[in-house]
Amino acid sequence: MLHALTSIFAQQGSGGYKWMPERASSYASEVDWAFNFVYWLSVFFFALIVILTVVFAIKYRRRPGVEPDNSITHNTKLEVFWSVVPLGLVVVIFWIGFSGFVDMRTFPKDAMVVKVHAKMWSWTFEYPNGVESTVLHVPLGKKVKLRMDSEDVLHSFWVPAFRVKQDVVPGRYTYLWFEAIKTGTFPVLCTEYCGAGHSNMLTTVEVQEPAAFEAWLEEEGSGKNLSPVERGKKVFNLKGCAGCHTTSKDKKKLVGPPLYGVFGHDVPLLNGKKVLADENYLRESILDPNAKIVKGFTSPSLMSVIPLKDKELDALIEYLKSLKD
Repeated sequence: MLHALTSIFAQQGSGGYKWMPERASSYASEVDWAFNFVYWLSVFFFALIVILTVVFAIKYRRRPGVEPDNSITHNTKLEVFWSVVPLGLVVVIFWIGFSGFVDMRTFPKDAMVVKVHAKMWSWTFEYPNGVESTVLHVPLGKKVKLRMDSEDVLHSFWVPAFRVKQDVVPGRYTYLWFEAIKTGTFPVLCTEYCGAGHSNMLTTVEVQEPAAFEAWLEEEGSGKNLSPVERGKKVFNLKGCAGCHTTSKDKKKLVGPPLYGVFGHDVPLLNGKKVLADENYLRESILDPNAKIVKGFTSPSLMSVIPLKDKELDALIEYLKSLKD
């Protein structure tokens, strides 16, 4: 059995099981090892208990003409054994879990700090130079510390490939850290139910070579080469609009009305009237979501008032105007 467990853990270290996400952070292997130790230990004792139960049930079944033996009241050696061995296993399991926990909660002093802002239903990542992104970009082999806060309700930040998960709580900061060991794109999910758009609160971690990351950070910081529509699309994503509104041609309905093809057309309202979706309508709807509720959606609007600078508002309107054939 020990040889089998050793082989299993060796396999886990070289690539892992297909039912587990790939490992892309420095302590993912440590988390997987703890999981598999508990899992295969449970499998071993489950099989042992079931097999012995079946064997004893058959061997000591009632037979015609055979009187039952007297019940054994106790066995000191067995009682000591099944008390000490489980206790020892529990201590081992505790130590494995606790040592991993300490590693995760001991934040490196040289880590790059990225601020994470969560709200219904989007993530925004803010870098030390002020760059904001809806995708978490990190350099390969660099320790990264996330300082997380929520603007509204309880969220939970989870990167399966990194084996990290942390609640994001309104009114306080929470933290986690990781070091990416593999380049690529890895999904980020919210694992705390946070309302109607919870399942759409998705983004990714982009792990880049250090030089590529620095180039991205510098380019994002300048923003000089973006057109008004491109700047508007960036504002649309950064402010979390994509969590409630679709911009695709299929006009899929989410929490808020779809936005593709709206500009220049009449929009039916909840009060039975219609309004032309011109620039003034777009501006009013952004600044005062309850001014005109679209038919088919609830009043008051679930959309909160989003603080925007004049340039951001102008760019956002240009982007919404561009959503057409």
